Amino acid sequence: MAHLATPPHRTGLLVIQPLKRRHCADCLAGPLAMLVLEEGAPRCLDCADLGHLVFLPRGDTALTRRSREESTLSAVVVRFNRRRSRYERQGVLVEEAGLARAEERCLADAEARRRRRVRDARRRAAEDVRFAEAFAAEIRRLFPGCPQERARAVAGHASVRGSGRVGRSAAGRALSEEAVVAAVAASVRHLETPYDQLLMSGVPRHEARRRIRAGVETVLRSWRTAGTGAEAG
Repeated sequence: MAHLATPPHRTGLLVIQPLKRRHCADCLAGPLAMLVLEEGAPRCLDCADLGHLVFLPRGDTALTRRSREESTLSAVVVRFNRRRSRYERQGVLVEEAGLARAEERCLADAEARRRRRVRDARRRAAEDVRFAEAFAAEIRRLFPGCPQERARAVAGHASVRGSGRVGRSAAGRALSEEAVVAAVAASVRHLETPYDQLLMSGVPRHEARRRIRAGVETVLRSWRTAGTGAEAG
C-alpha cells in the first residue's frame, strides 16, 4: 500500500475509497464506494463488520476528534492521490450515536462561544462609549467654545473602532492634544469650509488644504476661547 499522508487512527482500522471499480470478495457487492482490504482482498463494509458506521468527512477537527472519543469503534478513510503518489485522509467512519454526542458537545461549545462573543461585544461597546465621552470632554477642554453636541459628534466619528481614524491611533487613545486637535480640524475642514467641493472639482488635495487652511484656523481660534458662543455652521 502506498505511503499514507497521515497515520491511521490508533485502532489501526483503515477504509479505502477506491479509484477503480471494485467488488466485495465475499458477497460480490459493488462497485464499492468504500472497502476494507483483508489479506489483499477487498471487502465491503458490511462484510468487514463496519457497515453500521457513518462517514464523517474531514474538515471539522473538533467534531472529528470528539466523534472518535464518543465511538467505541471507528476507522480512518483514505483515498489514493495519483499526482502525489500517496494515500490521503478523507475522513472517518464513526458510530452514529457517537457522532450525535459529538455534535451536541460541539453545539454546546458553539453556544458558549456565541455567549462569549455577545459579552465581549457589550464590553467593547461600553468601552467605546466611555472613550468617546472622554474624547469629547478633551475636545471641550481644548476648545471650550465648541458646541457640546459638535464635540460629541467629532469624538464619535474619530473614535469608531476599526476605522483607522485619528481617535483609534495610539496618540488618540492616549488623548494626546495633537490627536484631539487633528480630529477637530478634520471636522471643521469638511463642514465649515468648501474643502469637499474643491476636491470634487478636481483640485489636488494639498492645494485644497492650502486654500482652506485659514478658514480652519479661524474656526479653531474662535472655539479655543470660552464663552464666545462661536458656532460655525
